Amino acid sequence: MPAVVVGGSARHVGKTSLICSLIAGFPRCPWTAIKITRHEHGKPAPVWEETEPGQGTDTARYLAAGARRALLVTGLDGTISTAQLQIAIAEDRWLIFETNQIPFLDKADLVLAVAGSLETQSKPSFAEVLRRADAIVYTGSGLGPSLPDSAQPVFVQPDPRHLPLELIDWMRKRLGLP
Repeated sequence: MPAVVVGGSARHVGKTSLICSLIAGFPRCPWTAIKITRHEHGKPAPVWEETEPGQGTDTARYLAAGARRALLVTGLDGTISTAQLQIAIAEDRWLIFETNQIPFLDKADLVLAVAGSLETQSKPSFAEVLRRADAIVYTGSGLGPSLPDSAQPVFVQPDPRHLPLELIDWMRKRLGLP
């Protein structure tokens, strides 16, 4: 069961767009996309399943991109019901998470760090995402913040609707796909 985590330097840097591109770019994979957030979204349960594809929410965008399932996991005061989430995804085999939270980074087979532009102030949690990242993806113009030199591959995604071919090839190899 591959688990991919996409974490980001800040809000609105393209994490959801990258996930949607990955879902659409690997249509044979029955993705379950999960947004993990500390913010309350007014849903009736801490683990909530989206059922309608669209553009209004991140989870609706996941479904519109081709995800088999889309979940929103919220936590008040930073607490998240991992037990409820484990039950909700027990039968799912292809998981992609949008989060910077360490428990999910620890369980990932692949971590992608999405970095925004030079003007973007990084979240404190992004330092841990970078430390654990298997690759860095710059969104937009590709002029991201200064990052420490590392052995991680770096990809630029100037158009959120299209994955760079190099990233597709790299992901295929990392996930063992033909």
